[in-house]
Amino acid sequence: MISARIAKLCSGRLHYAWIALAVMFCGMLAGVAVRAAPGVMIVPLQRAFGWDVSTISGAVSLNIILMGATGPFITGLIQVIGLKRTVVGCLTLLMTGTGLSYFMTAPWQMFLTWGLMVGIGSSAGAVGIAGAVANRWFVQRTGLAVGLLTSANAAGQLIFLPLMAYAAEAYGWRGVAVGVTAAIAIAIPLVAILLPESPAAVGLPAFGTTEIVPDAVHSGHNPFGVAFIALGKASKSPDFWLLCLTFGVCGFSTNGLINTHLIAYCADHGIPEMQGASILAVIGIFSLIGSTMSGYLCDRFNPRVLLFWYYGLRGLSLVLMPFSDFGGLSLGVFSIFYGLDWVATGPATFALTNEVFGRRDAPVIVAWIFAAHQIGGSAAALGAGAVRSLSGSYLLAFLASGLACLMASMLVLRVSPRSALVPAAE
Repeated sequence: MISARIAKLCSGRLHYAWIALAVMFCGMLAGVAVRAAPGVMIVPLQRAFGWDVSTISGAVSLNIILMGATGPFITGLIQVIGLKRTVVGCLTLLMTGTGLSYFMTAPWQMFLTWGLMVGIGSSAGAVGIAGAVANRWFVQRTGLAVGLLTSANAAGQLIFLPLMAYAAEAYGWRGVAVGVTAAIAIAIPLVAILLPESPAAVGLPAFGTTEIVPDAVHSGHNPFGVAFIALGKASKSPDFWLLCLTFGVCGFSTNGLINTHLIAYCADHGIPEMQGASILAVIGIFSLIGSTMSGYLCDRFNPRVLLFWYYGLRGLSLVLMPFSDFGGLSLGVFSIFYGLDWVATGPATFALTNEVFGRRDAPVIVAWIFAAHQIGGSAAALGAGAVRSLSGSYLLAFLASGLACLMASMLVLRVSPRSALVPAAE
C-alpha cells in the first residue's frame, strides 16, 4: 500500500494527516473547476445555441440543489462503503457528466449532464465530506483542516477560471468541458492511491492524539438510514434550523449569485468575459486567505461571533456593489473585500456544528445544513437569471442577497453554545 509506505517514510517528520489533507484538497480542487465552469459558459452557450440566460441558469440551479440534496446521503455512504470509495465514485460520476456534455446540442442534455450528473458528483467536494476527513484525521487543528479544504473553492477559481475563460474564448464552451474533464481524470487516481481510509489504516493515531483508534465497522444501515437518523436527531434542535437558514443565505449570496452571474453582470457593463473571470480569480486569491484564516480563528475564537462579522460584511459589500462605477478601483476593492469573506463561513459553520452536535454526528448533520446552502444557491442562480431576463438588470438580485446576509448576521447569534435537546456525541 503506497500510502502506508509514505507514512513510514514521513514518520517523525510529517504526520500523514497533512498528506491526506493535501490529496483531498486536490480532489476537491477538481470538483471546484466543474462548479465554476457554468459561470464562464453562459455567454458562449448563448452564442452557440441562442439559449436564454434563464434556461442555462436552470441547469446550474439543478446542479447546485442536487449537490446539497444528495450531500447527506453521500456523507452517509462513507459509513457504508468507506471514505475512499465514496470520493472516487463521486469524482467518476463527475467526470462522466462533464465528458458527455461535450456532445450536447439541446437544453435537456445540459440538464442531464451539468445538472443531474454534475450535481450528484459534486458532493465529493461538499462540506460534509470535508468535515468527515477533518474529524477522522485531526483531533487538534480541526478548524484549520476544514478551512484548508474549503479554501479549495478559492484555489479552484484562482487556477481554473482564467484558464477556462481563455478556453471559452479560443475554443468555445466545448473547450471548457474538455478542460474540466481532464482535471478530474488526473484527480481520480491521486485520491485512489494516496488517500487512506483512516489514520489507523496506515498505523497512525489522528493528529493531536497518541491513541490509534481502529477503523469503525461499517454501519449496517444504508446511506439513507444513516442520513435520516442524523436528521432525526438534529431536527429536534432549533439550532439546526438556525444554521440551515443562515447557511442557506450563504449559498444564496455566493454560489447562486456571484459564482454563476458575476461574469454576465460584468458583461452587462461592457467588461469582457476574460476580465470578468479575472475578477473572480482575484476573489479566489483572497478567498483562499480568508478561508484558511477562518479555520485558524475557529480553533481559537467563538464561531458565532465570527459568523456575525462574516455575514454582516458580506451583506454590506453586496448592497453597495450595484452602485459602484464598475471601474478598476471599485471592482478591485469589491474583489478583495468580498473574497476574504467568500468561503470563510464554511469552517465557522462546521466548527459550530461540531460544538453543538458533537464530532461523531457533525459530518452528516453539516451535510444537511449544506443542503440548505445549496437550496439558497439554487434559488439565487435561477432567481437572478429570471430577474435579469425580466428587468434587464441584476440590481434587485444583489440588493435581495445583501439584505439577506444582514439578516443572517443577526440570526446566527441566537445559536446556543450547546443544544439543550440534542446531546453532543463525542
